[in-house]
Amino acid sequence: MLHHCFARVTAQITCFHTYGVALRNVSFSNMAASLRCLFGFAGRDFIRQKLLKTRPTSKPILGWNRYRTSQAASQVVLNVPETKVTPLENGLRVASEDSGLSTCTVGLWIDAGSRYENEKNNGTAHFLEHMAFKGTKKRSQLDLELEIENMGAHLNAYTSREQTVYYAKAFSKDLPRAVEILADIVQNSTLGEAEIERERGVILREMQEVETNLQEVVFDYLHATAYQDTALGRTILGPTENIKSINRNDLVEYITTHYKGPRIVLAAAGGVSHNQLIDLAKYHFGNLPSTYKGDAPAMPPCRFTGSEIRVRDDKMPLAHIAIAIEAVGWSHPDTIPLMVANTLIGNWDRSFGGGVNLSSKLAQMTCQGNLCHSFQSFNTCYTDTGLWGLYMVCEPNTIEDMMHFTQTEWMRLCTSVTESEVVRAKNLLKTNMLLQLDGSTPICEDIGRQMLCYSRRIPLPELEARIDAINAKTIKDVCTRYIYDKCPAVAAVGPIEQLPDYNRIRSGMYWLRT
Repeated sequence: MLHHCFARVTAQITCFHTYGVALRNVSFSNMAASLRCLFGFAGRDFIRQKLLKTRPTSKPILGWNRYRTSQAASQVVLNVPETKVTPLENGLRVASEDSGLSTCTVGLWIDAGSRYENEKNNGTAHFLEHMAFKGTKKRSQLDLELEIENMGAHLNAYTSREQTVYYAKAFSKDLPRAVEILADIVQNSTLGEAEIERERGVILREMQEVETNLQEVVFDYLHATAYQDTALGRTILGPTENIKSINRNDLVEYITTHYKGPRIVLAAAGGVSHNQLIDLAKYHFGNLPSTYKGDAPAMPPCRFTGSEIRVRDDKMPLAHIAIAIEAVGWSHPDTIPLMVANTLIGNWDRSFGGGVNLSSKLAQMTCQGNLCHSFQSFNTCYTDTGLWGLYMVCEPNTIEDMMHFTQTEWMRLCTSVTESEVVRAKNLLKTNMLLQLDGSTPICEDIGRQMLCYSRRIPLPELEARIDAINAKTIKDVCTRYIYDKCPAVAAVGPIEQLPDYNRIRSGMYWLRT
């Protein structure tokens, strides 16, 4: 399934169903896949004690809560274990963080996703992820499932537009077996013809399920119009005709082309020994090729196009709309200011209490005017581009007002955001990033993703310093650079008669001074 992780204040970057992440759970037990942009570690109990209990019991002093929260966050930063990184001779990188837990998460993060596909083989990366657990030269599918269950472990995989991931969660003592299983399914899958034919039907049914999730549909449309005629504009599952035609040769060619040592990271977190992990990596992955037959495949460039897709259906009760501008890639220096700006917009749902008292100005206006059922800001990053915007679910007769107030708030970020708002957003961003890293699995995912994106894991003190360096002027400058007077991409599905035409939406991206 395609996944999107909305920036619910701080989940800034990629990644659940709709942003292009396909998740496959092979174990009979469910394990939630968290692909948020996570930068730190803190135990749940410690966070609750240090970050949440900030209300003074005596008469409140101005700024005291904010001071205590910042101090607690700094203490958390000091308790973060070191992330150790070791490259092998074939270019594969081993990265781990030992937190002394009784469980661990270990996985392979591969720099290969649907962006490396073309129109003819679009869907191959996701198809291959399905095939990984259908048996190897050493294990049948039944043997694999029984071994995982008997270990009490979980084995998962997902595919995004730029990455493919296979990971396992197990007891720390079972780390060697978990690494051996991951190596086996990645390097020795049989890719049998009977299993391939069976998975075609599974994936086609999965596509039908995705089409019933309007949030995922809208974001697929948003990518299709924003990155039209490029690799990022295509879906991860691929079109139906490709799913019906992909064969074993396509899967083998994809593996031999992209599964190379320099493009793979073996990441682990929890109760893991880095030296042991290095020995396991050398034994199981030491023979992975590091060179290409000819030139290495280049990442295809993807240009942003301000445009729109409208799918009007007046029989639907609610309109689902996404509007976004082109943002920046993972490593761009403006990524952090855009994350703070994303936090300033925030999110809102009718189930939230005290809407008029929320810090988000857009949430206040939405609640007072009953403008929508929900909205969520998002900031999706890829290697060299990104999408920054808002997803909303509206009644048919409030679409125009909701779009107007959304663009008004965007313009306010460019012109008149206040220092106090920015300080509050920075504290919220830092706190939620720490809260989200609870357990070995999100930490392991953070290590693997950052190693592929930055070739290192950004230390928490560095990240905190970069966030603290942002002020209101920074937000105004960055938002003016990327939002003000820029052509947005718009995707809308449902009863959207009242959605303003594109020229009118475009005119809302700037203010006329009088």
